[in-house]
Amino acid sequence: MTRSKKATPGLWYEDACGAAHGLELVGERWSLLVVRELLLGPRRFGQLREALPGVSANVLTQRLDGLEQSGIVVRRELPMPGNAHVYELTPWGYEAEPILQTLGRWAARSPAHDPSLPLSAVSLLLSFRTMFDPKHAQGLECEATLQLGPEPFVLHVSEQGIEIERGSSKAMDFTLSAEPAALASVVYGGRALVEAESAGDLQITGDRTLAKRFVKLFRLPPKASSR
Repeated sequence: MTRSKKATPGLWYEDACGAAHGLELVGERWSLLVVRELLLGPRRFGQLREALPGVSANVLTQRLDGLEQSGIVVRRELPMPGNAHVYELTPWGYEAEPILQTLGRWAARSPAHDPSLPLSAVSLLLSFRTMFDPKHAQGLECEATLQLGPEPFVLHVSEQGIEIERGSSKAMDFTLSAEPAALASVVYGGRALVEAESAGDLQITGDRTLAKRFVKLFRLPPKASSR
């Protein structure tokens, strides 16, 4: 039985390998990054465009349509008074996070990887789950609000890892406010926390000791040898 090429968007490799079919599902430009932006919950079309400034409205529409057709994304209407459409991952779609984590760890070893480039709030938060080093979190148990630009997120941090929710809470051990790139420069770029504060790029309220420990919980993997 010949399969229809309309059943799944993207390039067709005519290869039974699961990896080949995975590329057929999310291998087109922007598709996997759209999935990334939805891993922390539903987003409206405009929010996706804001998080992915390099994608045009037309291409984003095509990618969302393709992901929906593939069963990775669903589109639904919010109840009143929201009266807006959002896109969210299906349960199967959410299973893509370990793929993104493995790819991220592998690609971060590239000598060409530049952690100083712009990144979205979701991208930074998912990198925290990916690069979390449990050796540096022994005995740690805290909750924090990260205000990344206009978006607040609640983080539950322990030796077991990091849980992330959209929103904010007053019952936090500390709140850290910064643009994603500014926080990334401290966590991954070697920038001193006090220097970022002095420059007005980052603000801490609450338990400063915990906040200082938090930014040291993440480690980029070593660069790959060219030999």
